[in-house]
Amino acid sequence: MRNYENLVIVKPTLTAEEIQASIAAIEEVITSNGGEIAARDAMGMRKLAYPIGKSERGYFHVVYYSVAPSAISEIERRFRINEDLLRFVTIKYDTNREVAAWNQLVQKANKKASAPAAEAKTEDVEVNAEVAETVAEVAEESAE
Repeated sequence: MRNYENLVIVKPTLTAEEIQASIAAIEEVITSNGGEIAARDAMGMRKLAYPIGKSERGYFHVVYYSVAPSAISEIERRFRINEDLLRFVTIKYDTNREVAAWNQLVQKANKKASAPAAEAKTEDVEVNAEVAETVAEVAEESAE
């Protein structure tokens, strides 16, 4: 099994649910061909360098995975058929240096994915502390 990275650009005219369904279909294509997804990186809606089919923007999503080299042709064929994709690119990581870089990218993507959850927990704690302070102030004022 070799390491690969796929960057896909999804049409911006789709709704958020349709974009997520399209991303799920992309990942299903990879896993159905024997791939193991190591990490995902949703880069979000971005402006394109040049218009593609009258689209000025696109939803960028990167998938890092391992799969047998023989499966790449089928994965790319299924990507070409998918009308929701504006563009895609497959990058192969072959040498030891490239594999080390791929591992670092996977770690960054996993760290980035777990960071919003940690931020949300921190924000909840801060909000709860502010609510507790406000309740304490109100209780003190009503006691006086």
